[in-house]
Amino acid sequence: MSKKRLLVIEDDLDVAEMLIHYFTSQGFEVINALNGGDGIAMARSKFPNLILLDVMLPDMDGFDVCKVLRNTTLTKYIPITFLTQRDARADKVAGLELGADDYVTKPFDVEELRLRIQGSLRRSTREQLHDPRTGLPTSALVTEMRDAVMALPGLKQLNLQLLGLDAFRDKYGFVAADEALAFVGQTLSEAITKNGTPNDVAGVLGEDKYLIYTFCPDLNVFTDSLVKSFAEGAKKLYNFADSEQGYLVIPALENGADQHIPLMYLVATQAEVQTQTQQI
Repeated sequence: MSKKRLLVIEDDLDVAEMLIHYFTSQGFEVINALNGGDGIAMARSKFPNLILLDVMLPDMDGFDVCKVLRNTTLTKYIPITFLTQRDARADKVAGLELGADDYVTKPFDVEELRLRIQGSLRRSTREQLHDPRTGLPTSALVTEMRDAVMALPGLKQLNLQLLGLDAFRDKYGFVAADEALAFVGQTLSEAITKNGTPNDVAGVLGEDKYLIYTFCPDLNVFTDSLVKSFAEGAKKLYNFADSEQGYLVIPALENGADQHIPLMYLVATQAEVQTQTQQI
């Protein structure tokens, strides 16, 4: 199964290093931002499964970071756990009122923190807010997020389909296929960060079907960049021989010819903005 991505927004290098080392050893992919501005940018570009957010940051208050994340469509529903030395009840209430999922005071027990994080991730998956493999919002959540921006001018819908996944899974196995799906989620999120707007959102409709609502001014540029980025990155999921030849060879049945299955790629088509998204 693909690793859960944890974003640590923490400027204390000792605390950040400890968290990175510990959660990496627990099977997480951990990225670190040393200030609020970088943390917001990483949340939009890396789309973590959960954010650990320090309240006292050098450039802006952690509460303000939380406000920005909760008011940005792409990051609105990412679970956030505050880490802070402030233990006053008013501070905890303020953090939770902003939409944080948990509030942990320093010093903390790292094992307890791990259990709290696992609980937040389970709730997010159980409530079907995010697909566990791609990390993208599910169709029900995408509907809610789309409705919030429906009245804004310039909304466009892009439908995407992933081709070649079945052949990839047959050769490389289920774990590798989950990594491929995680890469789809990463690619769509990074495309929004690079060429989209803060109100854009990507979602998963099924294992091989995805959707993006975007306000980007040039959908052709957005689409071409996304498809090319996935095609280039997907090559790294294959072994050298398959990647170099550009296809998988499926051995022929008796008296038949070998099949050549192209490497995984995304097909994107523009569609009319729908009033309801397809349910998974």
